[in-house]
Amino acid sequence: MHTPANRGLYRSALALWLAAACMLVWLSLGVGIIGKDGDQANLMYFAVLAIGVVGALAARFRPRGMARTLFAMALAQASIAVVAVAAGMGLPYSGPAELLLLNGFFIAAFGGSAWLFRQAARPYSMHSLHRERDEA
Repeated sequence: MHTPANRGLYRSALALWLAAACMLVWLSLGVGIIGKDGDQANLMYFAVLAIGVVGALAARFRPRGMARTLFAMALAQASIAVVAVAAGMGLPYSGPAELLLLNGFFIAAFGGSAWLFRQAARPYSMHSLHRERDEA
């Protein structure tokens, strides 16, 4: 992280990741994304969280590795959604539209966090390039 803008992007990515992960735990354990509260299918979401923890430790929380980790989390989240909808899991409590909407939120959050981490990994953000150009 070379510039203050990169540090801000990194912090934003980290905050988005942690907020989405906390919401995923709360929804999958407390409310139940797939089916009703206590449905065993919700345990699949802990694989997404495990990917995040293992990936973050392996990447040593460096932005480029974190971007890859969050992309993998988004992919795992999407895979769970496809499996749940295709297998008809959660019916009659969670229909396909609800499953796609909830999972889509987490896919977007993890994907957005991955993009922010990727931007933070760049040596110069677009913001710093514009500032340098304006100062010249």
